[in-house]
Amino acid sequence: MLLAKTAMALLALVLAGEAARAEAVRIGVAAPLSGPSELLGRQLVNGARAAAGDAMLDVADDACTGEGGAAAARRFAEAEVKIVVGFLCTEAIEAALPILKDAGIPTITPGVRTDSLTDRRDKTGWLVYRLAPRADAEGQAFASLLVPLWRDSLFAIVDDGTIYGRDLAETFRGAAERRALKAVFVDTYRPQMDNQIGLVGRLRRAGAVNVMVGGDRDDVAAMTRDAAALGAPLTFAGGETLRSASNGVALAAGTLMIGLPEWSDIADQASLVALAERHVVPDGYVLPAYAAMQVAVAAVQAEPSGTPTLAGPYDTALGRIMFDGKGDLSANPYRLFRYDGTRFVPLEEP
Repeated sequence: MLLAKTAMALLALVLAGEAARAEAVRIGVAAPLSGPSELLGRQLVNGARAAAGDAMLDVADDACTGEGGAAAARRFAEAEVKIVVGFLCTEAIEAALPILKDAGIPTITPGVRTDSLTDRRDKTGWLVYRLAPRADAEGQAFASLLVPLWRDSLFAIVDDGTIYGRDLAETFRGAAERRALKAVFVDTYRPQMDNQIGLVGRLRRAGAVNVMVGGDRDDVAAMTRDAAALGAPLTFAGGETLRSASNGVALAAGTLMIGLPEWSDIADQASLVALAERHVVPDGYVLPAYAAMQVAVAAVQAEPSGTPTLAGPYDTALGRIMFDGKGDLSANPYRLFRYDGTRFVPLEEP
């Protein structure tokens, strides 16, 4: 009799475990796991897995292509996942979203920045949310952070003539002029020159003190070097390209950057410990994917039946996250940094 009761108890435990697994939340993870973006895709998957908890993950390779994105979406629909985390490429997510919308499956992307992805939400009805900043968020941060900082100084605006550089420069100039501030010098320079002495000389003659640069790291480094050589007291500010690899010319201490924080610098300790326990290095897309999975799990738990609406706010490894009506981050993640000769530190730090 005792053996029979023990066997029945064990059977009950097994059945309970199977029932729990059957009821476990299913979450899709889409990432490029083949091709040139495989390394980034692996980062995304590692971060998502580390934060998944008891959720059952269905991982699909979207190959960073439209065909791959559509195939991943069909797989998720058939598996009846509750929500999807992932996608790093515009082609893949845009092919996937119509299929996921029809299946009532929302998607959280930590990587796709294309403005139209969320700008077309009313027209497309896509159930998309993103932890990645919008493509225009960098320019908006130049306007909101640098214009007030330089309102009482003489500033110049220069760009390298590329779409990226010109867009940044025009966004900044427009924001300044809306505050009745006008640059003392505006120009397009020739990029990738051995030196920028001519440009620095013109900036000095114009009386500029601060210079907003829409261009890449090498050009800004050359400007800071040549300004020091000419004794021109100029402070240069560039975008997140200033974190690119150096060609051997060092940036001058005091150079300003509008950029994203290093995620490991702002992540909470518990998340870093959780990643370390899994032997996952928190670089690249690891922490954004970790935070996206935290949002996904919390959203499903808040609405276990039906389609999660991601109302928020959500406390994540990267701080509190909320989305606006289009599915974009409600707060711009770009920050203002100053180069101290070794690294970029938040401007608030000494």
